Amino acid sequence: MNGKSRGFTLIELMTVVALAAIILTIAIPAFTEQLAKSRRADAISGLQSLALQMERWRADNPTYANTSPASANYPTLTATDNYAFRVSGQTATGYTLTASRQGAQSSDRCGNFIYTFAAGTVTKTNTTTVQRCWND
Repeated sequence: MNGKSRGFTLIELMTVVALAAIILTIAIPAFTEQLAKSRRADAISGLQSLALQMERWRADNPTYANTSPASANYPTLTATDNYAFRVSGQTATGYTLTASRQGAQSSDRCGNFIYTFAAGTVTKTNTTTVQRCWND
């Protein structure tokens, strides 16, 4: 050998590992939050689509309720990997739509999404105290 060392010293290697750890502790939570936000957007989109189906139903029927005999054409929305959709509380003037968390979204900080239409007024809520979930 010519006396010059080649390669990295232990200090240089540990510095790189420490920097990578710092970057990952910031990047991984931010990435998982962005994934959760995109899944929430799918839930909100599904609820809005179901609300449009309910309005189309009401345009052809005297009530939001699916009265006897029950129609096979009543609005529904197939569950996704992350949310299950449900219509409840149907009356002549309103209904409630719920997107319930499941799968990877089951521990989401925003909880379940609830879309309520009553007497011409829409109320959008969620089952936790976290604000802005409908606006993320």
